[in-house]
Amino acid sequence: MAPPLTLFHMSDPHFGAEDGAALAWFAAAVARERPDMVVCTGDITMRGVVREFEAAARWFAQLAPPVRIEPGNHDMPYYWEMRRRLRTPYTRFARFRRSMAPPAPRPDVVLVSLRTIVPAQRRLNWAQGKVPPARLASACARLQAAPAGALKLVLTHHPLAATDARGLLALVEGKTRGGRQALAALARAEADAVLSGHVHDPFDLAAQIDGRSIRLIGAGTLSTRQRTTPPSYNRIEWDGAGGLSATPVFQQ
Repeated sequence: MAPPLTLFHMSDPHFGAEDGAALAWFAAAVARERPDMVVCTGDITMRGVVREFEAAARWFAQLAPPVRIEPGNHDMPYYWEMRRRLRTPYTRFARFRRSMAPPAPRPDVVLVSLRTIVPAQRRLNWAQGKVPPARLASACARLQAAPAGALKLVLTHHPLAATDARGLLALVEGKTRGGRQALAALARAEADAVLSGHVHDPFDLAAQIDGRSIRLIGAGTLSTRQRTTPPSYNRIEWDGAGGLSATPVFQQ
């Protein structure tokens, strides 16, 4: 039996529009509870500019546990830097992520990136997600190579599924392009859960696809750009034997 794991899942701090009180509250919780790992599923910055990444790097540096960070649609150069956005969209984010030590690998915990952001696409709203087939194939290959019994988490920015007004699961067709196919492929590759951000409200859903179950866990925001819930993060616990729980923790 693998040792248990406690993971804090945060998202969308949006440095440049960050909530300083919420960030301090989260950092205090990390220092007090000392999770094994912190995962951030994107939108580190508001406009993808250097000063926002620098502010983010200073803040993340204070967190003691290992940190795994994925990019969001706000982490590319914005539309007024179109040439940079199209030619080198991920350079600033890559430089920012290199400034932090990567988490030490744990063979029983497999974190797989599935980047859903693209610098441009054939629709008006470029902020929406897209799953390119090559990226999905790479993610599935990593999942299939994972050791038996490992916890397998896929990290995206955009949710691959959404909820309707009653909280029921509805597969995304027009929001995250390729979401239906990606969710089915990840379920077949035996992913335990997909962690995401983007919508600024937390959720925890279970989908049954092709006879397999897969969890979809979304984190809220630690920015001033709140939607229907206050700033929050998810406390995710794995018992080492297949039991996985996700609890949203809200700032009071």
